[in-house]
Amino acid sequence: MEIVATLRLLQQAHDPLIITFHERSQRFQSYLVEVDRDSSRLTLDEIIPNDGERYLLNGESFRIEAFHEGVRVAWECPQTVQITEHQGARCYLSPMPEEVHYHQRRNAFRAQLRLSEQLKVELAGSRLKSPLNGQMLDISATGCRLRMPGDVTQRMQTGQVYERFTAELPFGAMTTSVELRHMQYEEKVDATFMGLRFHRLSGLEQRQVERFVYQVQREARRVEGDGLF
Repeated sequence: MEIVATLRLLQQAHDPLIITFHERSQRFQSYLVEVDRDSSRLTLDEIIPNDGERYLLNGESFRIEAFHEGVRVAWECPQTVQITEHQGARCYLSPMPEEVHYHQRRNAFRAQLRLSEQLKVELAGSRLKSPLNGQMLDISATGCRLRMPGDVTQRMQTGQVYERFTAELPFGAMTTSVELRHMQYEEKVDATFMGLRFHRLSGLEQRQVERFVYQVQREARRVEGDGLF
């Protein structure tokens, strides 16, 4: 049940899966399309780049790794997968893993925002010709993850500090500077996902963030108390 719950989190958040084949250096990407507890099988989206399908057809074992809310989730796939279709798209059936590694790498709790809670944000600064608008997907005391429509990777640079990050928190707007830690454009959803670290928060801003993280965390615990399945 714990493995199913963990994998469903990856599926619902549309977290990218990193696939590596043993004794091969190339990395591939996929997504979890379905987690079927009854049949004990996973449905994986078409592998990118698609030449990785040749290794799947050869029956080569592979490893899957993903990150959800700062937690590393990984498992081995020693069995051969089946190629099939899901809603007209090519995909693969894989047995449910018997063991999943779940490793918390950050020291600050990261609160995942539900779709109804996702906040409007604006990112601006002297290095941006015009502001970028998007949604906040999750937040911790030290940073947050955003989704921006379209491909904005050419307009930004990792390691750069942007002076005006504004988030519309439920109890008022907060503006602070942020450092861009990582970003990735996902063509399938035509959006750029980015991780930001808050930069030199004032005491007031820190309290605003911690208050909101606590509020989201408390709501998540209430929902989990209603049952995962």
